[in-house]
Amino acid sequence: MTDPTEQRRQRRAQAHAAARTGILDAARRVAGSGGAGELSLRSVAAEAGFAPAALYGYFTNKNELLLSLAADELTLLARAMREAVAHAGAKGSLAVAGSAALHFLRESESLAAAPGALSATPGSSDAERLFNGRLIAVLKVLSDAAGNPANSRDRQCDAVVAAAAVAGLALLARSGRLAALGFTEGEILKRLDERFTS
Repeated sequence: MTDPTEQRRQRRAQAHAAARTGILDAARRVAGSGGAGELSLRSVAAEAGFAPAALYGYFTNKNELLLSLAADELTLLARAMREAVAHAGAKGSLAVAGSAALHFLRESESLAAAPGALSATPGSSDAERLFNGRLIAVLKVLSDAAGNPANSRDRQCDAVVAAAAVAGLALLARSGRLAALGFTEGEILKRLDERFTS
């Protein structure tokens, strides 16, 4: 028989997790309509049906909320890249993963705004540690897609360089600069694949 005190604790934890998920869903909707840079605790609280002060029970500030939202998006990004590679087969896996990342990053407001929410002291909060862990998972997908398991410092560096290239390409594509420069995403991704695939 389960202790009634333990049952209450479990119910409270489940209710807290469900409310937190609801707040993140509301934040995603607010960011999608007005941009993550304009996200505020007040607007998210209104969208989620909470009093603004109630959000402080789940997130200490706007940056923590934004990083938590971005961490969720990184999980979705890693999944989208893995699925794209699985469906495409082995040839050009890094380009396929990069293409999936570009498609995802084109739509993600929270990932575009996340760098502004990071503190000067990396990993100083639970939200930052979660974000960093999910970022590592994305880097691992890129490394695996290139056929270069990140089992050495050099391979890890290659994964970071590939991720930086994809993020920069997303920025150029999102702003229309890539087309203005006369390049397509496909040709840049092909070059990336050629440079980093073993």
